[in-house]
Amino acid sequence: MKKLEAIVRHFKLEDVKNALTAKGISGMTITEVRGFGRQKGHTETYRGTEYQVDFVPKVKIEVVVDDAKVQTALDTIVKAAHTGQIGDGKIFVSSLSDVVRIRTGETGAEAV
Repeated sequence: MKKLEAIVRHFKLEDVKNALTAKGISGMTITEVRGFGRQKGHTETYRGTEYQVDFVPKVKIEVVVDDAKVQTALDTIVKAAHTGQIGDGKIFVSSLSDVVRIRTGETGAEAV
């Protein structure tokens, strides 16, 4: 099993969610996050004063998938979140040693 953590733009959240659901990948956790990379923030004006916004708001989508569905999930997220502009985001893939469903005690792929 793998855990995919995708950092994407706010307005792409619904597109990514719908695309994953259409591929049969359900169950995800969404977190509002802030950060910067190559985009390095932007300048905003408030009441005539300019100020630098260093951390750009994004959404982090966490999805756990079986090894057989990893490439499908990656391709789906990339396609749904892509705008072609700097700041589209990143996807981090990590291995999971185990998963436990608290309600039933199921472990492994059955718990996902």
